[in-house]
Amino acid sequence: MQMTFYLKNDADTQSIGEKLSELAQPGDIFILTGELGAGKTTFSKGFAKGLGITQMIKSPTYTLIREYDSGRLPLYHMDVYRLEGAGDDLGLEEYLDGEGVCLIEWGELIKDTMDNEFIELILHKTPEDTRFLTVEHDGATERYNQINALMTTLEKDQKND
Repeated sequence: MQMTFYLKNDADTQSIGEKLSELAQPGDIFILTGELGAGKTTFSKGFAKGLGITQMIKSPTYTLIREYDSGRLPLYHMDVYRLEGAGDDLGLEEYLDGEGVCLIEWGELIKDTMDNEFIELILHKTPEDTRFLTVEHDGATERYNQINALMTTLEKDQKND
């Protein structure tokens, strides 16, 4: 099961991240998928803002993980793009099983090795520089249903604008 939402610019991408973070609970895992420049870090900035994190959000490409604990929940922002293989001993279990929220950029590279339930957020960039956000889930049905309800409301609001 999946749903898709239209994002006309970076501001929309940040805004949907901010709104989705309002549903975040301890232990949630969100996998961010999309080609380079699709808006994964832009989405993450909005998500962090929605959690009340005021620190500058940067892609953790070279550090693997950036921890932010100044919001209502800890945020573990990961980027697994540079990992050599899904079999690498990542040491991410403490985060995946922790009390914070995980945002994993390029998470499609490791999702088949994960035992945890997760929501996958797939960003598609169009030639017109707009985006589509597709939401799928692996076991996290309750969270998916909450996101579906929120996005349905947002889509109705978007059509009324």
